[in-house]
Amino acid sequence: MMALRKGDSVEVHSKQEGYVGSYYEATVVKPLEKNKYIVQYKTLVTDDEKYWLKEVVDATEVRPSPPKVKVSVSVSGFKQQDYVDAYDNEGWWVGRITGRTSPTHYSVYFDSTNEELSYPVSRIRVHQEWINGKWFTSQ
Repeated sequence: MMALRKGDSVEVHSKQEGYVGSYYEATVVKPLEKNKYIVQYKTLVTDDEKYWLKEVVDATEVRPSPPKVKVSVSVSGFKQQDYVDAYDNEGWWVGRITGRTSPTHYSVYFDSTNEELSYPVSRIRVHQEWINGKWFTSQ
């Protein structure tokens, strides 16, 4: 398991019902004992909306922020059934490309919610998995 340090940019994989399949950008505030971290989210706020949300998360729910992968929309772009992350509701959600709705928009199907939604390419990224300390793309 990779040790993260204070200030590291990470993503937290939610295991809560209704949020499975989503990743939220955060920063490590402090490593704790027993493979836990205090993180501060970059997009989620407290109930009163005054502060960025902080919480203790297990190391199994945290991964480094993925590297950027460029996709040329004008040349080939995403293909049907490509796994992608779509930015929605303050986080990145894992889905599959089901088609193109315009030159700059794609339809994405989400297994976790059984929904298909259209997104501009600016809110879609190549899905990557963090496995044994390395990044792997699904393409």
